[in-house]
Amino acid sequence: MITALKSLLVELSEASGPPGFEGPVRKIFQREFADIPLACDRLGNVSATVSAAKASPRVVVTSHLDEIGFLVQHITEFGFIQFVPVGGWWSHTLLAQRVRIVNSSGRVIPGVITAVPYHFVKPKQKDQLLGIDQMYIDVGANSQAEVEEGLGVQLGDPIVPDTSCVPMANENRLMGKAFDNRVGVAVMIEASRRLLGMSSPNTLLAVGTVQEELGMRGAALAGQLTAPDVALVLEGPPADDGPEFNRSRSQGRLGGGVQIRVMDPSAVMNRPLVDFAIATAEAHQVPHQVAVRRTGATDARAFQCSGSGCPVVVLGVPTRYIHTHHAILDIRDVKAAVDLVLAMVQRLDEDMVVSFTRHL
Repeated sequence: MITALKSLLVELSEASGPPGFEGPVRKIFQREFADIPLACDRLGNVSATVSAAKASPRVVVTSHLDEIGFLVQHITEFGFIQFVPVGGWWSHTLLAQRVRIVNSSGRVIPGVITAVPYHFVKPKQKDQLLGIDQMYIDVGANSQAEVEEGLGVQLGDPIVPDTSCVPMANENRLMGKAFDNRVGVAVMIEASRRLLGMSSPNTLLAVGTVQEELGMRGAALAGQLTAPDVALVLEGPPADDGPEFNRSRSQGRLGGGVQIRVMDPSAVMNRPLVDFAIATAEAHQVPHQVAVRRTGATDARAFQCSGSGCPVVVLGVPTRYIHTHHAILDIRDVKAAVDLVLAMVQRLDEDMVVSFTRHL
């Protein structure tokens, strides 16, 4: 399982898929669920019916397909490209980083975000943080015509980090881009594949959503169309065990297991469902950690408000340095997330799900 998970994660990490351009990731989803019913809405959300019980409840296991990236905004007369972010970037992480532009014909054009050499930096500039609107991409061209006509780059073309996903010296660690949220996609695919053919007390749908990084737009529609009675939202949340954090207060430590989120500013999770997730992890000896977040948002917000209301919980694989070119995760946490999803789904029968929303 670990070897297959790593291979899937590498492929998903290296795929290009910023908001609105999730096609390459959707194709991987389609390939992995080729033998079961698939549906795709007009926004690009995709769902697979993993099991179809005769009775309710409808259980959705979901992950967003998109990653943060950029779009081409302007091409200068000398062939440099200005760009706008799609998703949350800290500009401190961008200078001199490699990127790739994907034009409308699918051609990949490599480039680098320009950086002034140290020798030319004025003293007052050394402590200043450049805004993204002050940055350019160099694709090796000499003119606007060379970029547009020679390379086929147009305004609005998507841009993503040009990063390989590689194993680290610690055999449990992987480094790559877009683990937010390709790790969630990997967990969703692996858990769903293992549930195929098993007897189930529910109808299970695996749902890949689009444009989460621009405000949970895909999930708002997916929640309407899939009509879940309960939703498990899979994520790649930021780890808080790096050198800049107080490790004694860490709630997202690499190697600490799957993270079960109680709340973030976008959603307070259904507490009986959270308790069920924790109890299931304990009963099945799945390594886990519980988080109450001061920042962040996920598709849970959109699914929570679908239909007449849906109990949700976020299950995450803590990842260092998300929303940069190079993030690090621990494959043992990925396995723990898969194990917890499997154990929970197999117990989500109608009585259990109804108990989550018995308020009177």
